[in-house]
Amino acid sequence: MSYTPSALGQVSALPASPAAAVLDFPPNPRPGALYLVRFTCPEFTSLCPVTGQPDFAHLVIDYAPAATIVESKSLKLFLAAFRNHAAFHEDCTVGIGQRLVGEMAPRWLRIGGYWYPRGGIPIDVFWQSGPPPEGLWLPDQGVPGYRGRG
Repeated sequence: MSYTPSALGQVSALPASPAAAVLDFPPNPRPGALYLVRFTCPEFTSLCPVTGQPDFAHLVIDYAPAATIVESKSLKLFLAAFRNHAAFHEDCTVGIGQRLVGEMAPRWLRIGGYWYPRGGIPIDVFWQSGPPPEGLWLPDQGVPGYRGRG
């Protein structure tokens, strides 16, 4: 399988929208191994679809690759495209997970969206593609629950 990255190694403009973002999936360098890949995006932003104000989240994406992996620069550009995208927390979090599963077809994927308070209420959104494969080491996502001044 040959792989030609669309953004790696070159100047890349921010996609106009998440739908316009191109995700790259190179071949898995260890296709026979069961392992976990984690991406952490502690400064994810999107826009509230009601007020237009920015929303902030700490995203943690864990996946067990199958035939491909996601290239990190393309993932970064995809996630950054949400900065001007108006959607509820649930739509952003679940939509990111579903798009990755739909295009990459990993063995398993989960995403945790730890959203900072909106209107005084923090909203955490979790989604996974199904049960994790037996034998996969699943570390805690490491994001504490919101405690405010606590």
